[in-house]
Amino acid sequence: MCPWISLLLQGILERLSAGEVVIGDGGFVFALEKRGYVKAGPWTPEATVTHPEAGAQIVGVNCHFDPMTCVKAVKMMKEGVEKAGLKAHYMVQPLAYHTPDCNCQGFIDLPEFPFGLEPRILTRWDMHKYAREAYKAGIRFIGGCCGFEPYHIRAVAEELASERGIIPPGSEKHGMWGSGLEMHTKPWVRARARRDYWEQLMPASGRPKCPSLSTPEGWGVTKGHADLLQHKEATSTQEMKHVLEMQKKVKTSA
Repeated sequence: MCPWISLLLQGILERLSAGEVVIGDGGFVFALEKRGYVKAGPWTPEATVTHPEAGAQIVGVNCHFDPMTCVKAVKMMKEGVEKAGLKAHYMVQPLAYHTPDCNCQGFIDLPEFPFGLEPRILTRWDMHKYAREAYKAGIRFIGGCCGFEPYHIRAVAEELASERGIIPPGSEKHGMWGSGLEMHTKPWVRARARRDYWEQLMPASGRPKCPSLSTPEGWGVTKGHADLLQHKEATSTQEMKHVLEMQKKVKTSA
């Protein structure tokens, strides 16, 4: 192992052991996985609960589900580790999308995946709530994966500013909790310059003909099925015809 890589890993563990709250993003988790620091698997939560003795210094989940679902999963993992009398640091890197209608495979089965997910994006205020819930759960590596934007990470960092002892530099570019609206010309907009307004807001989608939830499209295909084999070449016309026939069959039987 290269010396600087060893120092990187050591630094993360030392920071977490010292009680620091580390704010990360999905790319960082992927980088750790590529370098062999963390191992990604389809059944990580279940494995942690049933076999905590397998051992890991940092335990957590990444991607596929919304923040609150991921926090709940890490809570279960934490309970399994503690029940076995073991200790670990905890990490969570969820999607920035609301996914209450997902099945066990997550957002990849939603009909909006991957190019129509924008209506599901969490607001910055949702991110404040996520950060607080993750911290209360004992998670100290708190970040995000698909869908996260810089303002999302800024919101996470702002929510935990007192715990971390620093205010993120990006906070200089806006008024926290809408305080900048105090200068707005419209009085009803100025009235929104407060935390409780944004915390209680139930935002509308502005899409009157859209459903609030979707129906996942798993097609009954699971791990090990021939249709899930990774292709080395682009899908052929014949293969695409087969896929479209499967789609039609599923929609007809629904």
